[in-house]
Amino acid sequence: MMKAVFLDRDGTIGGTGGGMHPFEFTMYETAPQSIRQLNEIGINVFIFTNQTRVGRGYFSEEDLIKGFELMKSDLARQGAHLDDIFYCPHKPEDGCECQKPRIGLLLAAKEKYDLNLEECYIVGDTGSSDMVAASRVGAKKVLVETGWGKTSLTKYRKSWENVEADYIATDLVDAVQWILNDSEKDQS
Repeated sequence: MMKAVFLDRDGTIGGTGGGMHPFEFTMYETAPQSIRQLNEIGINVFIFTNQTRVGRGYFSEEDLIKGFELMKSDLARQGAHLDDIFYCPHKPEDGCECQKPRIGLLLAAKEKYDLNLEECYIVGDTGSSDMVAASRVGAKKVLVETGWGKTSLTKYRKSWENVEADYIATDLVDAVQWILNDSEKDQS
């Protein structure tokens, strides 16, 4: 069973934390090098993201996929890659199984890549979705303070009060460094 790192998109690898039009999304300057570090040691890197604005009609699923392709091209120019992208395009009221904090996206990745989710890491900026989803599957939980991370730890902490992050990272660079150190401990 291989290890993998699941990265939320908005607020974790770029953007502001809120859903953005895919053509307006830009990665943080340090995101490609952080992803490349994981690529170089053979850890699969997946995006898992709620994209409720598709379901609510702000932009099309076709535009979302084109935006993902632009992001992948930008990463490739910088020597990094994503192994796959799992996304939920539904409205919150649709009641689907894939919208975080539900675990459908994680189960789809588990099935496709034969993963043991307990050996995976989930990095996100939202406690009530990313950290709760990670907790539900037994993955290691890393909350970044970028995007909505700081307000997840303060103003919205009550919405995920029964879940503790394994690590609170300043940003993706810090999160990846912690993951690399933690995975070394697991191997020794």
